[in-house]
Amino acid sequence: MDFKAFKMDGLGNDFVIIDNRQKITNLTKDQIIKICDRNFIGCDQLIFIDPDSFADASLRFFNSDGGESGACGNGTRCVADLISKEKNSKSIILNTLSGKLKSQILEKKIVITEIGKAKLKWNEIPLSKEIDTKNLNIKIVDTNNNEHLGGTAINVGNPHIIFFVKKIENFDIEKIGPEIEHHEIFPEKCNVTIAQIIYKNLIKVKVWERGAGLTKACGTAACATAYAGKLNSLTGNKTDIEFSTGKLSIFIDEKNSIHMKGPVSDIKEINIKL
Repeated sequence: MDFKAFKMDGLGNDFVIIDNRQKITNLTKDQIIKICDRNFIGCDQLIFIDPDSFADASLRFFNSDGGESGACGNGTRCVADLISKEKNSKSIILNTLSGKLKSQILEKKIVITEIGKAKLKWNEIPLSKEIDTKNLNIKIVDTNNNEHLGGTAINVGNPHIIFFVKKIENFDIEKIGPEIEHHEIFPEKCNVTIAQIIYKNLIKVKVWERGAGLTKACGTAACATAYAGKLNSLTGNKTDIEFSTGKLSIFIDEKNSIHMKGPVSDIKEINIKL
């Protein structure tokens, strides 16, 4: 099998994008895993663009473990930029499992995407039992063996848990991430974020992504973290989320809908031979 695809990233969170609108490429789970493997092409997520009668296109997201994901904020921003060039339009609507997402393309490769409202009920996240989603009271341990109890659970297309800590450097996300991702309270697993409030409008984060592992940036994690910060009265309606590769700006409007703004890369066309 030989076909064309695109490679893009948002703050290093990278994607292989396959356009199925003209010619359909069907891939098995094993083929998706192979494409995502860093020893082959390599990416955090693989994205299919499908035709849609009620939007500019429809998107399907697959993590590097081959499992389907409900949402991908940075991936949505990248595809919006790609399709905006094709349609010569600064406003793009993309259909996803988590609903229709509207994006605006600004100057200097900056894209804003409205992710929508966060889900906060235990059965919407989902959790395996009814519990206070604002504080799951889950224990994580730092590198000095100090215990930290907490965790706010939020769904923004994917299940997320956010731990607010005093010093982010003291927590090993590569150890904590997989343990919490597979915690019994999350029947569909979860994305794990360790977050530190730097200022009222700046949060520094490390993210372990469900089905993808350690990631340089994660759009939905940024949205979930900003919302959790507001929910816990730690931040306001506007917050920058800082990753090792740069920042995403999150704004929560008067309807509690979440908007994410950040850069996207150039579009690179690639050939894939399987």
